[in-house]
Amino acid sequence: MRKWNWKWKELKNIRIKTDIRVDDLNDRMLLINLYGTQAILLVIGVIMLFVQGADWRSLFSFAPGWSIVLWGGGIALAVLAADLIVSKYVPEEVTDDGGVNKRIFGRRPLWHIALICLLVSICEELLFRAGLQHYLGPYWTSIVFAAIHIRYLQHWLMTGLVFSISYGIGWIFIHTGSLWTAIFAHFMIDFISGCILRYGKEE
Repeated sequence: MRKWNWKWKELKNIRIKTDIRVDDLNDRMLLINLYGTQAILLVIGVIMLFVQGADWRSLFSFAPGWSIVLWGGGIALAVLAADLIVSKYVPEEVTDDGGVNKRIFGRRPLWHIALICLLVSICEELLFRAGLQHYLGPYWTSIVFAAIHIRYLQHWLMTGLVFSISYGIGWIFIHTGSLWTAIFAHFMIDFISGCILRYGKEE
């Protein structure tokens, strides 16, 4: 029987780097990480919908008509207004996300910003609103949604804001019955915020 000659002193010196920062990733790896994460969320969301036997036609119905735009746009405007107030009166260190959003949107062309926001909106809403909310309801789903946004957890204000956004989107999804309402609201919030980061003037 083969004996393994473990060199414990060498093994003890091995360190696994777990504190990877956004600055450690180049642009290509950042996008791979983003798209890879969304692909995983999409797969999990689709599996959950098949397991629960979801009615896809009803879920993606445009029957609510202008209610999709009105409710989705209304939530988006409320969130953006709150974000404007927070950015004006709250210290920057409280709202700091480690530069993630700036790195993602800061140098993208408009079409790529729109593509990223559309992808994120569809994948996340499919998982959280159509998938998890079916089992957990809007409250606990929003807690999970806030929890995965790890970069905001160190600040109670930002964690609360993310929770409130998720709960609001969950509510309009229940109210209209169409996932497009949630997707539209999520898209508008991310897209306008991304455009501000990309084209806004540096202070």
